[in-house]
Amino acid sequence: MTGIQLALLVVPLLTAAINVGIAAADLAGARFVLANSAQVGVPRSWLPWLAALKTAGAAGLLLGLFAPALRPLGAAAACGLVLLYVGALAFHVRARVLYNLAFPGFFLATAVVSLALIVSG
Repeated sequence: MTGIQLALLVVPLLTAAINVGIAAADLAGARFVLANSAQVGVPRSWLPWLAALKTAGAAGLLLGLFAPALRPLGAAAACGLVLLYVGALAFHVRARVLYNLAFPGFFLATAVVSLALIVSG
């Protein structure tokens, strides 16, 4: 297995795992999620929808990873996650909540790298 093949396996798996984790936190109404969403102006009623998008992105990544015929679905899922986290960063910047940009920034980075690997692979 080459380095690129290993990265094509590991990065989308990591991206899927962290998105499932944060979606679970969204659905559970974790304190840090509620506090952060209130600070950036995201209504609590949006959290289940955002969790659904994150879960769908994770599922699409996994399907695209393990079913070669569904690789375009994996690319679309990664693209959707990129857009989701660009929006998250925009909400943070708009609300001037900059102290925790690393979290949506990290999620965005994993989605961007996943997309680049899927498209180039």
